[in-house]
Amino acid sequence: MIARPLDTRAPRPGRCDSPRPARPPVRRRYKRARRMSDIPSASRPRPGQLSVDDYIDGIRAGDRTILARAITLVESSSRRHEAQAQEVIHRILPFTGMARRVGITGVPGVGKSTFIEFLGCMLADRGHKLAVLTIDPTSARSGGSILGDKTRMERLCQSPLAFIRPSPSGLNLGGVARRTRETMLLCEAAGFDTIFVETVGVGQTEIALRSMVDFFMLLLLPGAGDELQGIKKGIVEMADLVAINKADGDNRSRAELARQDQAAALHYLQPTTPEWPTDIKLCAGLTGEGIPEIWERVEMFYATLAPKGVIARRRQDQSLEWLNDLIQSELKRRFFQDPRVTALTPAIHQALLSGEITAVRAAESLLTAHQAPDPSLQRTQSYDQKN
Repeated sequence: MIARPLDTRAPRPGRCDSPRPARPPVRRRYKRARRMSDIPSASRPRPGQLSVDDYIDGIRAGDRTILARAITLVESSSRRHEAQAQEVIHRILPFTGMARRVGITGVPGVGKSTFIEFLGCMLADRGHKLAVLTIDPTSARSGGSILGDKTRMERLCQSPLAFIRPSPSGLNLGGVARRTRETMLLCEAAGFDTIFVETVGVGQTEIALRSMVDFFMLLLLPGAGDELQGIKKGIVEMADLVAINKADGDNRSRAELARQDQAAALHYLQPTTPEWPTDIKLCAGLTGEGIPEIWERVEMFYATLAPKGVIARRRQDQSLEWLNDLIQSELKRRFFQDPRVTALTPAIHQALLSGEITAVRAAESLLTAHQAPDPSLQRTQSYDQKN
């Protein structure tokens, strides 16, 4: 090994090993600024935070980044974001209501994503602007969601006329997310003329999507049930169209039998939409067979019922139902956050677990505590009356 000669040169200014010159004392002329930790978190500036006007301008301009951030804002469960989110929704209302709202549901594995991708690409080729809102199931144990439906629509993701947004279902039942309605309004204000809402895999009773869309489509599998399954009340009687998917190849004969069974079952059920008989179609999402005919049926639905005001009345009824859902949700939140309820809950739980009271009596006790007059409010009212 050859030894390197020692560097005997003087250190150059600016090098790490050079002596740092002493700084002259600087006289402070201004008041020292407060540290960020001294500023309340509510009023602390956040990097990249948008105003309500920024959201409105971006959504109306069709900026997908702003639209995605607006959906995230609306879906936030933080009370700090709720006021701004509701102001955005209020400001965009005049620009909503012009899109076709189509709900697509079905059992797990029925091929909803494949069906939507072929139909979406077909609509994009025709010049339609399509928004696809997919709902992904949330784990009851970990609280997480994969949000992987978008990866199943690779061709549709590449279309500049399509916008795909996955959302977690959270703790909401019915196969939809907590803020699906608001997300639909945001997409309408962004200029999308067709909106698909794909639910999680559902069973016979998950019909929450029916109260959000104009046209409700149910996908079934060949050989998944007989006529008796179709007669059962639930999701089948809510459908405006029943499509039996994967009706190609060896499944064709079984799909024909399934169509006959469902047709016989629907004969005993009342149509969910007045003046619109529920039809049954066969299709194959992988090859696209039968999908153009299904969309022709959807277009006929709007052409027939929109001039009669059926769709407008349905949306009005849905708004009233939405109002009732919000009231129930807010009453539930206020109940469990009531200090009087939280203070009494441990004792009620202990009495219930020890068998001293029934669950009905326990619920009555907590409700009575919640409905009791607030002592602090009574003191304020008595003080106002005296003065």
